[in-house]
Amino acid sequence: MLTAGKAVKVSIYLSEGTSRHGVSTYSSVLDFLFFRGVSGATVLKGVAGFGADHHIHSANFVEISDHLPIKIEFIESQEKVNELLGKLEELVGSGLIELQETTVAKPARASKQKAAAPAEHVKIEGKAKLMRIFIGESDLWQDKPLHEALMRAMRANDLAGVTVYRGILGYGAHRRVHKDKAFHLSHDASIMLSVVDTEEKLQNFLPLVDKMVQEGLVVLSDVEIIKYTHRPSVTISEKE
Repeated sequence: MLTAGKAVKVSIYLSEGTSRHGVSTYSSVLDFLFFRGVSGATVLKGVAGFGADHHIHSANFVEISDHLPIKIEFIESQEKVNELLGKLEELVGSGLIELQETTVAKPARASKQKAAAPAEHVKIEGKAKLMRIFIGESDLWQDKPLHEALMRAMRANDLAGVTVYRGILGYGAHRRVHKDKAFHLSHDASIMLSVVDTEEKLQNFLPLVDKMVQEGLVVLSDVEIIKYTHRPSVTISEKE
């Protein structure tokens, strides 16, 4: 366990595209650190850079390079770092490992979980309503994807749950056919949100749907819930 005092910060620099036995090198390094009991590690991805090959790699909206720089950082005791260093050098291969003396002012501590008695399942059964909302993938609400905004609004209004479906073929009021093709993803595919809850809760939510959905189709259907059950959240985190 990491304690306050003198320690070593280890920085490992890799190329994102490098791999070991078919697994990305940074993933292999992270797994090694985790299973060897390192207190914590962070993987950072660069947006531009060059390395020993002296080739500049960068990411943009048109093309995402798979050779961008990756940096893994962790802080441990000198003894622990000495124990890990040989295997790390093997895993990193042509990458760079940097060691820097540092001081831990306050080590992180895992939060304690307060035990709670087993909770009974929350159940909903009987008559209910199914609401389906049909919109386009490119539809926006306050400059954000409409389907994501609707999902967040449903969660904020305590609806039981929602599933978002992306259509692979279809047409709407404008009678334009939208289709996914190989190597090409349409940005105006059909989106359907499906949510089941009590009629009262869905009716109360409809005014917000009417405000957010400027163009689309909203339908309500009668359904009967055979089984809907989940455990309520009962775990409380306590800070030291």
